[in-house]
Amino acid sequence: MTYQQKLPPLNQHLTYGDETDAAKQLIGSHDGKWAGIDAESVARMRLQNRFRTGLDIARYTAAIMRQDMAAYDADSSLYTQSLGCWHGFIAQQKMISIKKHFGSTDRRYLYLSGWMVAALRSEFGPLPDQSMHEKTSVPALIEELYTFLRQADARELGMMFREIDAARAAGESAKEQALLKAVENHQTHVVPIIADIDAGFGNAEATYLLAKKMIEAGACALQIENQVSDEKQCGHQDGKVTVPHEDFIQKIRACRYAFLELGVDDGIIVTRTDSLGAGLTKQIAVSTEPGDIGDQYNSFLDCEEIDPATARNGDVVLNRDGKLMRPKRLPSGLFQFREGTGADRCVLDSITSLQNGADLLWIETEKPHVEQIASMMDRIREVVPNAKLVYNNSPSFNWTLNFRQQVYDAMVKDGKDVSAYNRDDLMSVEYDGTKLADIADERIRTFQADGAKRAGIFHHLITLPTYHTAALSTDNLAKEYFGDAGMLGYVLNVQRQEIRQGIACVKHQNMSGSDIGDDHKEYFAGEAALKAGGANNTMNQFG
Repeated sequence: MTYQQKLPPLNQHLTYGDETDAAKQLIGSHDGKWAGIDAESVARMRLQNRFRTGLDIARYTAAIMRQDMAAYDADSSLYTQSLGCWHGFIAQQKMISIKKHFGSTDRRYLYLSGWMVAALRSEFGPLPDQSMHEKTSVPALIEELYTFLRQADARELGMMFREIDAARAAGESAKEQALLKAVENHQTHVVPIIADIDAGFGNAEATYLLAKKMIEAGACALQIENQVSDEKQCGHQDGKVTVPHEDFIQKIRACRYAFLELGVDDGIIVTRTDSLGAGLTKQIAVSTEPGDIGDQYNSFLDCEEIDPATARNGDVVLNRDGKLMRPKRLPSGLFQFREGTGADRCVLDSITSLQNGADLLWIETEKPHVEQIASMMDRIREVVPNAKLVYNNSPSFNWTLNFRQQVYDAMVKDGKDVSAYNRDDLMSVEYDGTKLADIADERIRTFQADGAKRAGIFHHLITLPTYHTAALSTDNLAKEYFGDAGMLGYVLNVQRQEIRQGIACVKHQNMSGSDIGDDHKEYFAGEAALKAGGANNTMNQFG
């Protein structure tokens, strides 16, 4: 049994029976006033609610991530993965599915995307990924995700308790004992969340205050980016503006202070650099001596030499190797970096972050290319050997086109005949099933394993997968249901598939907590309980 497969009981020395006995002793100490309370029911309710607070979750999941990071350092095949979730139900169904298909949640996390919070959870309605949504919606979503995951635990354990009762009623002692042991070794649905704090939604103090709320809600890992807070853009759009390192380091420290204040000593900070696609800065870095971090940041600025006599009011002037240089400023007031310096700035950003408290890196790229990522990570690891990356397997990439073009270019380099292909039109369905397309698909399939081995990618995530799956499945259902198929469009493509694939929420009353509610009614009212799960409940049609 691995560390993540078993959630320790409330008291590691107590078995299910011990928990029941402890509750019985407590009830008995109240001179009969608690006689209506059943000790085993108390034990069951406690087991169904092992996490009392978000901080309990943050501490538990931080320990999991730390152990996973150490495991990856020893064996790069042990990388981790997550999918972005914008609703608690989505997170719940994901983890139920993972347990069903793989039997373990080991190395499988959740990702909370600021993009999806902006697009789907803001009271302003759908917004672009520019930190315009209410920042309180981020910790609120973290709490929601964990509420649904905890309910998944309660639901699964509740069904196990019913099996225990049935085994007892049938006199099957061996089965009862096996079920009790399974309860004690129950694998929780609660897993780490890497939560997007954007650029901190303000200055370092604002970052600290929001970080606290996110950690209190259960986040063990915060991902923060080096963009200017009030100019923040989606990492895969244009117009990104970065901040000097000293400004960013203040926000890293703010996140660390938040973790330490709340007693989450193992909390993880993921620092994201958008420098590869960000050609602008809002301010010149402060530099007190040549070669310091401010000077290094400024060295990438696109400058022109000036004569002091021609200096204009408002000019910013740098002394570069004894020459007076004026950074080029756009009409927006922003300064621009020299073209082609993005990778160098990413390397400097990453090393600086790791040397100032970051635990993991995130380098936002414009395409999924293992060697491009590795070229930067190799340089970073020369300075910080155990540097590890969180990588965005983004839906903003056209994966099919990118990988087909990569294979095309490799074929050209190797002198192979590519006359049957048009590089600019490789997305076309006419290339499906060709040798080039098959090679590209295999590279997509192994991208995560290849990236983990070659480029130091510890964690692979997809930011917006459930945004797209919701849109696709809804489109297919609408096309069928409102078309000629009518109700068959739902029955054939949804309900029948749920039944045959064993999708838990086909019993949607059970998934919503109806059976848990029935258990509580019985605890509270005994034989007088009016339960919903009787013979006339249509959920019985699903077995």
